[in-house]
Amino acid sequence: MTVIASGAEATIFVNVGTPRDIKLNHDGGQSPRNLEDDGPSGNRPTGSSDQETDEASFAKLLARSLYAKAYKGKFDHLVIVADPDTLGDIRPVLHQEVTLKITFEFAKALINSTTDDIARSLSAG
Repeated sequence: MTVIASGAEATIFVNVGTPRDIKLNHDGGQSPRNLEDDGPSGNRPTGSSDQETDEASFAKLLARSLYAKAYKGKFDHLVIVADPDTLGDIRPVLHQEVTLKITFEFAKALINSTTDDIARSLSAG
């Protein structure tokens, strides 16, 4: 499974090709919901903007979703692609069961890229 994420959305793909000849099929996505109810635990750090809080909240929701999929055996390997800030928000909130399945992390903003461009970036990465 491949997750392409930003601080505000995530798209999920499955590689139906090979590791060298990546062919991605869209397999869903996630966007923010109930951020005020499901925000980061505790108080917002001093100096954090509303956007930073929303992005941290979305990272937590995405991490929960990935854990639910991992727990149900929905994937054996995980590739995470996100801009550096989003990747930094996601890493600390991932469950160990998810982190053990990560085979590749790519710190690049690809959320608005076409599926073919994403596949080319992953092949080159």
